[in-house]
Amino acid sequence: MYELSNEVINSLAINVRDKIKNIIKDGISIEEIRLRCNKPLIINSNNKDYFYNINLNKLETSYGDSYIVTKDDIEQSFQMICKYSIHSFIDDIKKGFITLRGGHRVGIVGKAIVEDGQVKNIKHVSSLNIRVSKEVIGCSNKILNHIIKGSNSVNNTLIISPPQCGKTTLVRDIVRNLSNGNKDYGFKGIKVALIDERNEIGGSYLGIPQMDVGIRTDIIETCPKDIGIIMLLRSMSPNLIVTDEIGSKGEIDALYTALNSGVSLITTVHGDSIEDIKNRKELNRLLDKELFKKVIILSAKNGPGTIDKIYDLEEKRWYFAN
Repeated sequence: MYELSNEVINSLAINVRDKIKNIIKDGISIEEIRLRCNKPLIINSNNKDYFYNINLNKLETSYGDSYIVTKDDIEQSFQMICKYSIHSFIDDIKKGFITLRGGHRVGIVGKAIVEDGQVKNIKHVSSLNIRVSKEVIGCSNKILNHIIKGSNSVNNTLIISPPQCGKTTLVRDIVRNLSNGNKDYGFKGIKVALIDERNEIGGSYLGIPQMDVGIRTDIIETCPKDIGIIMLLRSMSPNLIVTDEIGSKGEIDALYTALNSGVSLITTVHGDSIEDIKNRKELNRLLDKELFKKVIILSAKNGPGTIDKIYDLEEKRWYFAN
């Protein structure tokens, strides 16, 4: 039977908690729990939205007779997520998310209090999105032969993926494999520096990663990627730098700085295909064969985390993962 972390369950208002407990009895694997004030409770599973039918006490794909999330549900859940000490979590709140023990991330929206161009707080919280973190040990094994180069170096690798297709789960397992080493490929293990800006890859709680990211991995969390890359280059002498969701000019410039320092790179970008990236001005630079050698395309067509195909930018050749 599917089990949902007690950390997630106990962070929900009682009315919502009871309904989630009913759901997991049916073995449904929950990816997101969305609470929007005065809107239906939405459960996302396998990239599909479901609604809790209050008459049938089960999930339905249509939202008739759905449980409607109340303001009290939002407020109670928010208090419990903050351990009844909102002030203690203010640094996280103003970034728009809080990470629970176990690496589960709670997105927060409401009225943003802005001073000097910076968000200082979020009040009157109106929506919460709990993204359930899942670890899939070994999910990167079948593509390691494209990433590993010899016994102690790796190919610079770009992962292209639409949202909610499992790229963070894949990156996490790649980091674990490259940090620990992999006997099947004769890979000894290297020093990995992870910039975990949204705290999703390592899922750190009070500075301690809740996910297995390997024995040679150093993490800088909730830090802008362009700043984090430079900091880690100067301080941690990494062999490999890993980030998630590259997009801005400054972040891409920082990747080139790392490349010129002799450090290998693995990162992800939102997109559907290589053509999609080519058509976006700044992201087009990511397809420079001097920057990345391998491009991995993720797809949701066969379920989240499906590795569709792999492209070698030097050889100009497609490979298929299976």
